[in-house]
Amino acid sequence: MTTIQKTDTLAVTQVLGAPKESAWRNFISQFFRNKAAVVGAIIIAFYIFIATFAPLLAPYDPYEIQLENKLQSPSLEHWMGTDDKGRDILSRILYGSRLSMGVGFAAVAFGAFFGILFGLIAGYYGKWVDSVIMRCMDVLLAFPGILLALAIISALGPGMINVTIAVGAFSVPLFARIVRGSTLEVKQLEYVDAIRSLGAKDSTIIFRHILPNILSPIIVQGTLRIATAILSAAGLSFLGLGAQPPSSEWGTMLSGGRDFLFSAPYIAIFPGMAIAILVLGLNIFGDGLRDALDPRMKN
Repeated sequence: MTTIQKTDTLAVTQVLGAPKESAWRNFISQFFRNKAAVVGAIIIAFYIFIATFAPLLAPYDPYEIQLENKLQSPSLEHWMGTDDKGRDILSRILYGSRLSMGVGFAAVAFGAFFGILFGLIAGYYGKWVDSVIMRCMDVLLAFPGILLALAIISALGPGMINVTIAVGAFSVPLFARIVRGSTLEVKQLEYVDAIRSLGAKDSTIIFRHILPNILSPIIVQGTLRIATAILSAAGLSFLGLGAQPPSSEWGTMLSGGRDFLFSAPYIAIFPGMAIAILVLGLNIFGDGLRDALDPRMKN
């Protein structure tokens, strides 16, 4: 019995101990070959930088009302102009990056947590557990994401926390389906049978041996979902269901600028550009990750 256990342990070690350094170098090499993905990474890093240091970078208080300075065009004093209440638009965009990115990351983290959990359970145990979980996911997928979010916010009420929950909710089935499919594939591999033969618990197999080997599609999906979450949160705030005035969230700023599209279009243009550039950066970065992590995408 001891000899068998030693043999199984050696087999598992050989599989799990495969050289990871070369795989990491290969990933870096593949990623940096994609120039668009590198540009996306730079954009994301830039936005994270301004969100982190917004209090130091903002030239004015984003919430200070100065009616004598209202609707000023972009100038050396106010690089992006001022809104209808005299607030500096650049300062509000810098502070708004914290809210918009925070909601995006938090919503995807919420959706990923429950989606990964449900997907792992459904894929590993199968049978009726799989059927029940995935039919519930199918019900959620039957609703367009924005309508599901609107329904949840209607029940919970407007606010950033509720927007995070609502946007995260329609990410759950997407993560669950991806994780379930990957789990069904990985659990058939020989090293999982070897680990199970050593008496490992199901929780150990799922979280220590299956989950680390299916992280690639999860990371790619998460990156792309952040872009969608930011857009969805901005849309809900634009409709008045998310962040409320005087918040500097980008969707709220867009909503406040729609009444001045002809007289002062910069009030809406600059927040719109901030959203568009960030979403573009996230999408091309996610595409680069997918190409680098998926061997089938290599030329």
